[in-house]
Amino acid sequence: MSAGLGPFVETRPASGRVGEVVEILGPNLTGATSLSFNGTPAAITFVSLSVISTTVPAGATSGNVEVTAGGVTLLSNVAFRVLP
Repeated sequence: MSAGLGPFVETRPASGRVGEVVEILGPNLTGATSLSFNGTPAAITFVSLSVISTTVPAGATSGNVEVTAGGVTLLSNVAFRVLP
């Protein structure tokens, strides 16, 4: 059975302030080449095959988290909310 969903990433937590640590879960993230919060680039720290870590970058706004890995762009399943 298929729900018709494409690959995606999940942020934990789903919200945070600038500078806070966020884990991103998804399929085969070891080859991730870019990460952004609604278009604002963020640094990548590799944790495991399916987990990367980052901090919410200065200038980030609420919206999708986007990860490019293996030539595929993955969007967050839920919009990340940047807290004031």
